[in-house]
Amino acid sequence: MQGKVQFEARSASPLYVGIDVCKDHLDVHLHPLDRRWRVTNDRDGLRCLKRLLAEHQVTLIVMEATAKYHRLAHRSLSQSGFAVAVVNPLRSRLFAEAIGMHAKTDRVDAKMLAILGDALGPQARPPAPEELEALQELVHARNAATAERTALANRLAASQTVFLRAELKRRIKSLEGHIERLDAEIAERIAADPALARRYEILISIPGVGAGVAANLLADLAELGFLDRGAIACLAGVAPFADDSGDTVGQRHIMGGRASPRRALYWAALSAKRYNPELRAFYKRLVENGKKPKLALTAVMRKLVVLANTLLKENRLWVDHCA
Repeated sequence: MQGKVQFEARSASPLYVGIDVCKDHLDVHLHPLDRRWRVTNDRDGLRCLKRLLAEHQVTLIVMEATAKYHRLAHRSLSQSGFAVAVVNPLRSRLFAEAIGMHAKTDRVDAKMLAILGDALGPQARPPAPEELEALQELVHARNAATAERTALANRLAASQTVFLRAELKRRIKSLEGHIERLDAEIAERIAADPALARRYEILISIPGVGAGVAANLLADLAELGFLDRGAIACLAGVAPFADDSGDTVGQRHIMGGRASPRRALYWAALSAKRYNPELRAFYKRLVENGKKPKLALTAVMRKLVVLANTLLKENRLWVDHCA
């Protein structure tokens, strides 16, 4: 009887669930009850998990972003009314080391994520719309195909064998067709969604931002227009962070952020410093004042993402104020 009363008292307190996501299964840990389960990472396993979780008053579920393997669990649990937070794997790994969890297994990771939810309280967010996830897959496939084409072109330039050059040319031609079809599908999906189409129109109105850059920003930086300028620069990985201690003023460095939109912003900045009047003058002024070209280019990247964030927030196209 005493044991039953004690269990009910504990279950009435806030409960945090950590889920370590793998391709085939989910390891689940309940904190502070110290209960754990393993279910399959499919609809049947999630139905079983939701029945188990329904017996408790769950405050927050925490899982790591793991490519696309966490998406089904995130969507299913959110639709069932659970608060789900998806955290950066680096953040969770650093947290584990900070609390002395140096071992790394699926069960240990699930427990660590539950403790992280209790200690840090990461913000729960709904899953991205399925249309946006489909656009992300297409954009990432195009990026991979473009990188492969560049690698093959470099190999072709260095090749001397006639047979190998012919093979490389055939592969490049095939990839170019693949990229063209991906571009057409991406454009069609954007045009079919009025909200995405308007955001796309605003982005490509900025000199330096082409169709590929705009598609990358739409797919991987969906927060554009909804955050302040500092937050969006951090999310894109172009915000310099201080490195000061006492009287020492260290050099600022960018770190973190999302790699895909940052790469897109790099190519956009290369174009903008030539064709965007305001950013061309900004870049020239920085270089003339002693900034290294790469640092000045990073500053242009930051200006671009802040500009895009402002235009999307105000729902207006870019205009040349210097004209």
